[in-house]
Amino acid sequence: MKLPDSTAPSLFDRRVLALHRARARDEALFLHRAAVDEVQDRLSMVNKSFTAPAIVTPFKHIWQDVLPGARLLADEDVLDLTPGSQDLVIHAMALHWANDPVGQLIQCHRALRADGLLLVVCLGGETLHELRAALGQAEIEVTGGLSPRVAPMAELRDLGGLLQRAGLALPVADSARLTAEYRDLPHLMHDLRAMGESNCLTGRVTHMTRRQIFNRAQQIYAESFLSDSDRLAATFELICLTGWSPDESQQKPLRPGSAQARLADALGTKEGKLPD
Repeated sequence: MKLPDSTAPSLFDRRVLALHRARARDEALFLHRAAVDEVQDRLSMVNKSFTAPAIVTPFKHIWQDVLPGARLLADEDVLDLTPGSQDLVIHAMALHWANDPVGQLIQCHRALRADGLLLVVCLGGETLHELRAALGQAEIEVTGGLSPRVAPMAELRDLGGLLQRAGLALPVADSARLTAEYRDLPHLMHDLRAMGESNCLTGRVTHMTRRQIFNRAQQIYAESFLSDSDRLAATFELICLTGWSPDESQQKPLRPGSAQARLADALGTKEGKLPD
């Protein structure tokens, strides 16, 4: 599928991202398994059967048994999707690393048949806010500057707006928070590497970070974000987006002023004017 030329900046170094994912360990992919649970929960509430699903994922083995017969494809800049070929597309835990997230959603929309469903699960803006705060404050104190060390992630409202920009109908966005606990900062950083989710920003720091920064970040983290079990708490926000390929059979909002009955009558109350 050929997309229009994109002017989106390359926020992420996709070559480095591929290297990080290649070193990921299966036992550390708990976020992807949580995403599977989220998807299955939402599909159970949809009164429709899907016969041609596709799943966009960086870790195909996590999803291979979730929907029998589903096409599994990588989250490349240009997705291996044919227009009008799918009735369900799941974009799984990859949109937060996309340089052009709207382009990803548009490609998924184009691949959907009429009244087909797009379901996206990705990390949101609350993810690792504790680590971002601790590292940022530590670096300012030690060096007087600030470097991009934790990837920025979109907020729930912004991601919901992307569904509409991509031309999808009946958009819904919600989120769930997961909290993991770590004994110290190196333990957290090690787990992020094992997930394949460590920093791949194009503008990331490539030289060795001074030990004083990490030591101070550990102190700040422990002072501000300690769990009840005296371990470091780390938040992961899973955002779930759903949108449908437009179809005449879908519900549509009524025109303003077209109601055939008064709300006050339905509620059994009196209608009055608001005070000035």
